[in-house]
Amino acid sequence: MLEMFYPDEYLDSTYNIDFEEWYQRGYRGILFDIDNTLVPHGAPADDRAKVLFERLRSIGFQCCLISNNQLPRVKPFADEVGAMFLEDAHKPSRKGYQMAMKKLGTTTENTLFVGDQLFTDVYGARRTGITSILVKPIHPKEEIQIVLKRYLEKIVLFFYRRKCRAEKRKERI
Repeated sequence: MLEMFYPDEYLDSTYNIDFEEWYQRGYRGILFDIDNTLVPHGAPADDRAKVLFERLRSIGFQCCLISNNQLPRVKPFADEVGAMFLEDAHKPSRKGYQMAMKKLGTTTENTLFVGDQLFTDVYGARRTGITSILVKPIHPKEEIQIVLKRYLEKIVLFFYRRKCRAEKRKERI
């Protein structure tokens, strides 16, 4: 049952992802959460995010920000990094992910999702059939409802890590 919340990969940061490798594997579109995935919660696009999106375009990726936030938060950020966007996406609903892929012109087979929350970001991507990368939150300051979910995420991540360790042991045998 917990597997429905497991990401395909779990990394320290969005900025540590080997996007060139993902492109070589056939991925052409990336959906990104914003807050605590690209910048601290509520922060504007910074130079690091702008450089990342320039790099992604140079690789050949189409990018779309998919956020449960409203237009005043999402549009200025998207404009700054030069990405498409979908605000008020109602993650983990599949509809938002599907709408974002339609904007990109991609499919579940060639779209990657990057976010920092298991119960909205990763779960929605998995429900839609999209490969997901969970990243650690950039900053500990979060809204209270997210703080409460983080406690539950720790439990799921405990079992996820245990599963990953067991799979690595099997590979060595």
